[in-house]
Amino acid sequence: MTTLTLRPDWAARPSPFRHTWEEIVNVDQFRWLGRHDLLEQLALTRRELGARHVRAVGLFDDELRVFCPGPETFGAPEPRPRRTNWQLVDGIWDALLARGLRPLVTTTFIPSAMASGPTTVFTTQGHTSPPSDYRAWGELVAECVRHAVDRHGLGEVRQWYFEAWNEPNLEGWFWGADQAEFWKLWAATWRAIKSVDAGLRVGGPSTARGEWLAGFLAYTARHDCRPDYLALHVYNNDGESGALAPFAGPQEDRAGTSPNFSAGVVRGARQAAAAAGFRGEIHWNEWGRSWRPVEPDRESANEAAFIVRAMAEFSQEADQFAYWCVSDIYDQVGYGRETFHGNYGLLNLQGLRKPSYHAFALLHRLGTWRVPLADAAPNALQGAIATVGENGAQILVYAYSPDASPAPESRSVEVELPADAGPTLQLHRIDSR
Repeated sequence: MTTLTLRPDWAARPSPFRHTWEEIVNVDQFRWLGRHDLLEQLALTRRELGARHVRAVGLFDDELRVFCPGPETFGAPEPRPRRTNWQLVDGIWDALLARGLRPLVTTTFIPSAMASGPTTVFTTQGHTSPPSDYRAWGELVAECVRHAVDRHGLGEVRQWYFEAWNEPNLEGWFWGADQAEFWKLWAATWRAIKSVDAGLRVGGPSTARGEWLAGFLAYTARHDCRPDYLALHVYNNDGESGALAPFAGPQEDRAGTSPNFSAGVVRGARQAAAAAGFRGEIHWNEWGRSWRPVEPDRESANEAAFIVRAMAEFSQEADQFAYWCVSDIYDQVGYGRETFHGNYGLLNLQGLRKPSYHAFALLHRLGTWRVPLADAAPNALQGAIATVGENGAQILVYAYSPDASPAPESRSVEVELPADAGPTLQLHRIDSR
């Protein structure tokens, strides 16, 4: 049996500890937000995890009928005239707002009638080729935003976030063109949103692995379309694709097998943004242990340990961290059937809380001031977060194994409590059950 001894310096001056993992939650695709069961799962995350904004791709997919023929054109020669129709979008936005949640509006993907090429993504065949007419694309985006303002008021919509695309660096998958073409899409989308109101918050480049960051900031500075916030993505096994930039840390941590890969990317991006003179918010709008669609270890307590360790290591290095994702109500490469099938969600298809969900529930209970730990080793696989706040003192202990399905190991944990600790103590534990 190993012993982990934790000695928080309760007498030291604590440092601010922002709950950066709470604000934004992810849903696979916008279309699922029309389902009552998913909306109730989101309401649960609002109550128990502190969620405030919901991000989802596919707002402009054909299934949402935002740009489609009307019934009055039945029998007309193809292609039939298209018109905008925001009824399904309105119903979803209304449902979110009624539950105390706000949209993070991702302007994806291209309606089929506007797409310039055949590239699609997901089983839903969302069109990811560039628009055939950037003027028409800009008008669609501007009308969508203007409609939201007309319906909900400018004061409300200024509290939303807008994101121009999703992972354009994954060419042939989420983007059917090259980097230069994406810069055109960004500029057209940014100007369309800002034409409605300059105070609306627009972010990008939403790239996998935090790539394209330096080029994006240089382009937006030259063309006067600077982002209000940076949106980036990282998974801890992204290093499987080879050496990446930006990165801050030892060379051996650039591999996807290193438990410190994500921390290096997050810190590297922050340094690159600062070097470019960017002073706005930085969001990691997707992050997690693995990008693979099926990972049995996601259903384990080890996934919870990964989440807590990650937030212990780098949650203060950016302004928002949105874990991928909330629910197993999900269909990018196939729709699950089994109760637990290794999908990304914090909640399974029926809304059962997984260990990963409980990790965020315990993180939510932490205070807003962090207490230093004596002898805390950087990048250790086991450790703790010690905090103080309105509800007293808290210490959240983790032991993470980078190997999937680790062999059970018996551990003894000794914690030094504050000198003024009262008689009431509570212990919460996430284990195999």
